[in-house]
Amino acid sequence: MNFYLATSFIFPRSLRMRIFFLCFVATHVPLLAYTVWGLATGRIAAVAFWLLLTATAVGTVLALMGIGALLAPIEKLADALGDQEGEEEDQGGHDTSRAQDLIQKLYNGVHRARRSTDKAMRELDLVAHEDMLTGILNRRGFMKKINSLPASQRHGCFAILDIDYFKQVNDEMGHDEGDRVLRALAGRLSEQTRRADIVARWGGEEFVVFFNGVIETEACWALERIAWRMQGDPIGRIKGRPITFSGGVCRWVEGDLTGSLIHADEALYEAKRNGRDQVCTAVALTPAR
Repeated sequence: MNFYLATSFIFPRSLRMRIFFLCFVATHVPLLAYTVWGLATGRIAAVAFWLLLTATAVGTVLALMGIGALLAPIEKLADALGDQEGEEEDQGGHDTSRAQDLIQKLYNGVHRARRSTDKAMRELDLVAHEDMLTGILNRRGFMKKINSLPASQRHGCFAILDIDYFKQVNDEMGHDEGDRVLRALAGRLSEQTRRADIVARWGGEEFVVFFNGVIETEACWALERIAWRMQGDPIGRIKGRPITFSGGVCRWVEGDLTGSLIHADEALYEAKRNGRDQVCTAVALTPAR
């Protein structure tokens, strides 16, 4: 790379011509040396001079043909990379690709391709871990974030929530209204929990919240506060009644993650069996409100 930069003043816009110039000079060194020696000693031979000149010219032509054959696939690759990303324009709106030699075009094309690949990978990661309807984490994203927590934060409470009578929302008001209700609850959960907590859509009308570093009573109080606000400022109504949710809470301390989530889910179904619009804990399976 240092040699490439050092020779950039020679035909700066054409790598082919730069290589030709260097090959031309290099292949003429023997002829130049013989000519200087012959003139200095007076022993130059015309036949030998012309033979050496002819051999040098043939060697130069062969070198150029070989260089062209070697550079052809590289030029096609550089053009393909340039076509893929489109021609770049400078601030004045002029095409700048002509001001680049082959190495510059190839270098810039590879970097554009890398940026494009990085962007695509980030988008794929986002799609894989984010719920596209609500904009919060999905189940996979939630589990990834929980598993990446440092040891000092691997304790707290899981809460699994389920919108009460959500099927009636879809059946009576349509799926568009059901989607709006899901987005609204996702927004409430994100806005009314702490930055340290993790909110995700668990699937369907179910959501999950990890209350970081709290015990069951604190997690239940946080859910009660959200439920109370939903009464005064409903996210929607079913048969004139504010939409509510049921929840199950289970404490988790660095250990059986799956087991804690299963217990939270069991507590959720206990809350629904007890009449909905309430939160049960996995320890006593009794309503917390």
